[in-house]
Amino acid sequence: MTSQVEVAESTDGEPAVPPGGETVGGKQVRRLDRVVIRFAGDSGDGMQLTGDRFTTETAGFGNDLSTLPNFPAEIRAPAGTLPGVSSFQLHFADHDILTPGDAPNVLVAMNPAALKANLGDVPRGAEIIVNTDEFTKRALTKVGYAADPLEDGSLEAYSVHRVPLTTLTVEALKDSGLARKDAERAKNMFALGLLSWMYHRPVEGTERFLRTKFAKKPDIAEANITAFKAGWNYGETTEDFAVSYEVAPATASFAPGRYRNISGNLALAYGLVAASRQSDLPLFLGSYPITPASDILHELSRHKNFGVRTFQAEDEIAGIGAALGAAFGGALGVTTTSGPGVALKSETIGLAVSLELPLLIIDIQRGGPSTGLPTKTEQADLLQAMYGRNGEAPVPIVAPATAAECFTAALEAARIALTYRTPVFLLSDGYLANGSEPWRIPEPEELPDLRVEFATAPNRPDGSFWPYLRDPLTLARPWAVPGTPGLEHRVGGIEKQDGSGNISYDPANHDHMVRIRQAKIDGITVPDLEVDDPSGAARLLVLGWGSTYGPIAAGVRRVRAAGGQVAQAHLRHLNPFPANLGEVLKGYDRVLVPEMNLGQLAHLVRAKYLVDAHSFTQVTGLPFKAEQLADALTAELEAVHA
Repeated sequence: MTSQVEVAESTDGEPAVPPGGETVGGKQVRRLDRVVIRFAGDSGDGMQLTGDRFTTETAGFGNDLSTLPNFPAEIRAPAGTLPGVSSFQLHFADHDILTPGDAPNVLVAMNPAALKANLGDVPRGAEIIVNTDEFTKRALTKVGYAADPLEDGSLEAYSVHRVPLTTLTVEALKDSGLARKDAERAKNMFALGLLSWMYHRPVEGTERFLRTKFAKKPDIAEANITAFKAGWNYGETTEDFAVSYEVAPATASFAPGRYRNISGNLALAYGLVAASRQSDLPLFLGSYPITPASDILHELSRHKNFGVRTFQAEDEIAGIGAALGAAFGGALGVTTTSGPGVALKSETIGLAVSLELPLLIIDIQRGGPSTGLPTKTEQADLLQAMYGRNGEAPVPIVAPATAAECFTAALEAARIALTYRTPVFLLSDGYLANGSEPWRIPEPEELPDLRVEFATAPNRPDGSFWPYLRDPLTLARPWAVPGTPGLEHRVGGIEKQDGSGNISYDPANHDHMVRIRQAKIDGITVPDLEVDDPSGAARLLVLGWGSTYGPIAAGVRRVRAAGGQVAQAHLRHLNPFPANLGEVLKGYDRVLVPEMNLGQLAHLVRAKYLVDAHSFTQVTGLPFKAEQLADALTAELEAVHA
């Protein structure tokens, strides 16, 4: 169960707990404004579960937060190896934050591989908690350590806590009746208990979660709870941890309302259900499982009570074909995938363009090309979404900027698809999909009205029905549900005659249809681009899209804090662009476009608006760091003022 928290109106805008510290029970308690923790271990060590539980309790406590899960592509990577390391990073604070953090203040390393894979990100003076039981000669040799880093002085720059997590867990569970191997599996809960003590996290929610998760195995549930409590008690009693920390709730950072922690994929699923309810249309998902989009299929399959139908197809082509068929039948058709799946779906997307039916294509981008990096993030499908079909086949593109914004992006994509009778791309990515942050649950009256009117009667004076007789404002054709008496009409992939929908090979008609389909997309109403330029005197604009929003905004904050003047704008609509984008771009001397690709948005902007947009790119499978972008912006400012 995900925690929810009510946020009341702040009266003074100050943190609930003032900076400083005190001594409680003989141990010092320090108050911090922010902390970055990274849990790291083998993919079988439960690091994602550990991080998720810590995150849930942190969300329930009321901190602002941002997370970054990072795991291998292999289902079970070789134990104790660098490629097999799985990690979960959590940044939480008493104020508004934008990223999972550049560098962890605390690293929990369950074995030598986890230490070696993550040590390069850990700043000097940070705390490292290591499971000493795993630092055997064999394990050290496996990852290339010639000597034990816990003994050779190489970690002197850090505050290292040596904790025999496995031994302590087994000792705590000696009366549980579990075999040693089963008892050892609970060491992640011991670590979670220890960190929960260190940062004063609530414990009741985790205990309830474990009893629910292992309801059919109560002995396993109680063993995990015992290990969790043992970790808490270890922190309370051991002399190695003389200090614990408090991070006050971020009350002043949130508008009043009810909040919950949410991932991008979960927000997308909820947004699709909301779109179905607001449009009074049944939701049909035709999908084939693919990382990192599969969670949407899993979540939507739980909501049959909302009229949701999910179809796990035998392949990507069948998935989108079924979704388009559902759209023809009067449903809100959706298909989910990632980049390789988009390539397979391209022919049917073109068919949807020709049929002019509403269809949502949810692309959770990942590293490519081909199979590429299935569990790593990238935003390199923009040009594929824009042009990846034969012929002139324009498709609108919407891109959320944050995990929570995936909810509203789903509603916006549905609005465009239903209003203009067109397939619509929604481009998320692995970083948004798996990362999480607080989300204010909207009230029903805040949601848009997406209801549509189906054609119910002939639309010609002679009593006939023309399926391509267009709305003069939107250029959308009528949506006639098959079986409606008198509204029989022809569909297919061969070019149609405008109006009648009859097959047409006439050159002039084809030219007309190509241009009118493009005009329909160009005429879609989208909000103007908002520019954050507090002084109004900035000469440098940083333009982003998608999940780069958080790192860009954090980098801009750093530059402004140092006295630099930088304007920021972020695109949520990539086709069509906002009507004022050209004017915005030409209002600045220099434009920088950070992207997790090789410059795809910069290419589009330069081609359309003839501005000298500069790219700052990264394709590492990881999101940008705020420090990277702050440095890039500083360099651009120097060029502007040179």
